Amino acid sequence: MSIAADPTPDAPAAPDALVTVIMPGRDVADYVAEALSSLRAQTLTRWRAILVDDASRDATAELFARAAASDPRFRLVRLERPRGLGAARNVGLDLVETPCVAFLDADDVMTPTALERLVATLSASGSDVAVGAYVRLRPDVDGGYVTGEVQPWVRAATDPERRGTTLAEHPEISGNVVAWSKLSRVELWRRNALRFPEGALYEDQVVAQLLYVHARAIDVIPDVVVHWRERADGSSLTQRKAAVAVLSDYLTGMRDGIAILDSAGHRAAARARVRLILEMDTPPLVRIAEGHPDATYRRLLGEFVRELTARADLEALELDPQTAALRSAAVLW
Repeated sequence: MSIAADPTPDAPAAPDALVTVIMPGRDVADYVAEALSSLRAQTLTRWRAILVDDASRDATAELFARAAASDPRFRLVRLERPRGLGAARNVGLDLVETPCVAFLDADDVMTPTALERLVATLSASGSDVAVGAYVRLRPDVDGGYVTGEVQPWVRAATDPERRGTTLAEHPEISGNVVAWSKLSRVELWRRNALRFPEGALYEDQVVAQLLYVHARAIDVIPDVVVHWRERADGSSLTQRKAAVAVLSDYLTGMRDGIAILDSAGHRAAARARVRLILEMDTPPLVRIAEGHPDATYRRLLGEFVRELTARADLEALELDPQTAALRSAAVLW
């Protein structure tokens, strides 16, 4: 691996910084400026950012470089070959020197008070992880983007505000599986040798559950901390679930996340995760599968739904009856 140096290595880079934000990006030049601006607009100014360009073919690296040249809080890292989101985040993790770390994808937007709220909460409680809410940023008819509402599963994980809770006390937190809704202590990552899986999509699923399992205490806040972009051109990962390879990684991520909860003995959190997957994740995948030209898609999804449905039946989970027909169709594939 080859990493380029910071364009301004001798400039003071927020020596009193409390948090480092790791921002990976590949070919996201259309969105980078807004993501960078959302960091500059933070009401908490004691931050650093590590910008990891994953061998972009567009102007992403150039935009990252301009940010680093104009503001010493930004540090640029360039990867010579594309290694994926998990690897890019791991490169950033190895360079963190602040007490806390957060993540922001280069096509998303951090709300202005996000870092201030998360850092203040964690500082007051002494917890290892602070988790906030998020909303989708969807394209509108005028060529721009509009923010959505906080979805029920996000609200269940983060509302009402809790300080010093645990996975055992608040199992619904297991449904917040994205990396960029959280602030965590770097010591937690290093104490438990935590890393993002590399070479696969949906690496957040595993890391989120590892953070929850290993955290001595967790804070949750109902504040929206990130606007999660659904790209107008349909290139977002969440918009490519009709691809068999993407589905395979998605199912693996969910399976592995549940396995972490199981192995740590967090039965309530695992049950909450199984219920959420069957009620929220499964129905849209079944609708895709019904008309999919590749039978492999239905086979993979059918195996997964059978596994979770059998588990739900064994544990007498009460599932949403409105999605029962879709689940019943999937178990026959």
